[in-house]
Amino acid sequence: MEKILNTIQKIPEGYSEGKYENQKYGVTKKSFNDNRSYKIYAKALGGNDFVSLNYYCTSSAGVLKPCEMPEEKVIDFLNHLELE
Repeated sequence: MEKILNTIQKIPEGYSEGKYENQKYGVTKKSFNDNRSYKIYAKALGGNDFVSLNYYCTSSAGVLKPCEMPEEKVIDFLNHLELE
């Protein structure tokens, strides 16, 4: 989960845009609890796809909580998102 946290931390706070699977996405990131938890919501611009997740830094490990989608989809999105 350390790689996922590093990727999440590279996404700018607030709104940004990027490409995933040759489609443009609007990505919103909010940080909470002194950067110990994150919420990310990404929506395909001009499409219906979206990615939604929460990530929590606990004392023992990071916890990824996808919102109503497979964890694999969220991880693939984070690993392949190209921010503009």
